[in-house]
Amino acid sequence: MSERVQIGSATLYHGDCLALLPELPPAQAVVSDPPYGIAFDFTKPKKNRTPRLSHTGKPSTLTKAASAWIVNVLGDGQPFDPTPWLAYPQVILWGANHYASRLPDSGAWLIWDKRVGGTPDNQSDCEMAWTNLGRAARIHRQLWRGMCRAGEDSPARSGPKLHPAQKPIELLLWCVGKTTGTVLDPYMGSGTTGLACLRVGRPFIGVEIERRYFDIACERLTAALALQEAS
Repeated sequence: MSERVQIGSATLYHGDCLALLPELPPAQAVVSDPPYGIAFDFTKPKKNRTPRLSHTGKPSTLTKAASAWIVNVLGDGQPFDPTPWLAYPQVILWGANHYASRLPDSGAWLIWDKRVGGTPDNQSDCEMAWTNLGRAARIHRQLWRGMCRAGEDSPARSGPKLHPAQKPIELLLWCVGKTTGTVLDPYMGSGTTGLACLRVGRPFIGVEIERRYFDIACERLTAALALQEAS
């Protein structure tokens, strides 16, 4: 049986999103970064990080969880089938260039320029998202190369990444702003889509199969909600 946690207007589920799909509440938009099916071997984080404190002032579980990354994202070794999510009225799926042959044609792709004019390296210069939004293709420019991460998710402001494939909140705010209604992220990871929804007052449904990342998402949203209510 899946675990369900309510944090403000965010409903988080720990479990397999495909198994949970029949019981999920209605949503008008899917905004997600699913496992692409490329079996990418993520670099392990460095040890001996400076401990962080949670919003309660107690030692946070976030740094501990981040230092114990699962090197490969669960499910990334199998081809991703986007079919279950295509029936939603509004859909944004990142990494879609890796499974484009299983998607309908679209002229409304979103491009995230991660290099922003910097020197090329072995990683991709950009990431791409398929959408069914029926608009023009758009570009979001934000540096995100190893430790060089622009914005509030930079190491100087918020410490290490909490998930190997974590995206900046500004990118997810950009995506959420292109949709309306309740947002579903069936591959929630560390909960950044939920943080974006919380910031703009949108209901959110998140599902995460990995326990450690589900716990991180719960802690991040709980801390963000506490700060929001205190301001």
